[in-house]
Amino acid sequence: MSLKSRKLSYSDTINETLDYLLATDDSVMLIGQGVKSPWYVGSTCNGLVKKFGEHRVMDTPISENGITGAAVGAAIVGMKPIIVHPRMDFMLYAFDPIINQASNWHFMSGGKSSVPVVFWGIINRGGEQAAQHSQSLYSIFAHIPGLKVITPSTPFDVKGLLISAVKDPNPVLFVDDRWLYGISDEVPEKAYEIPIGKGIIRRKGKDVTLVSFSYAMNETIKAGDQ
Repeated sequence: MSLKSRKLSYSDTINETLDYLLATDDSVMLIGQGVKSPWYVGSTCNGLVKKFGEHRVMDTPISENGITGAAVGAAIVGMKPIIVHPRMDFMLYAFDPIINQASNWHFMSGGKSSVPVVFWGIINRGGEQAAQHSQSLYSIFAHIPGLKVITPSTPFDVKGLLISAVKDPNPVLFVDDRWLYGISDEVPEKAYEIPIGKGIIRRKGKDVTLVSFSYAMNETIKAGDQ
């Protein structure tokens, strides 16, 4: 790796990337439930409120539809909001602003306007969260025209893809799985971008092709070892 790197966990990489994005672009804002609370978002938002203030890192009431609509509106007028949903299940309440507004806006305006918003959905499997708090719903959103879906499987990927997502002029759904938070990897210190929409070959072989993403990618690597 040409860039100077060090080993970081998945959750600490998200934290570092959010810090970088907020520090280098005044139009970036983080909004959502529990950005102050490790119970909601783990260590991913540690220190951000203290460093950037509550006008940039906004802890909101529990109103998925309302806060998502606010983020979409902010994006339309020039901000780059990252709207966090710490339980992806309850993004179902926000279908209208995500699907009917953000995903359609660029096309409805004839390409004259865009919605640079990142919807951050967290899969909260484990931790005794039960069925309504731990579902993986990214496949539903993958069928929405105008909405890109990214599901990084390593700390290296999460930094490059999250930066690309925030810089994308149109809406991106960034999904992370809390089962990944403890996984560590070499991550460059400097910022870098990974193109959205391109896969990577983790291991070459001759006999079978396994395609995977997010947490399941790590299980696929284990299957390859066997």
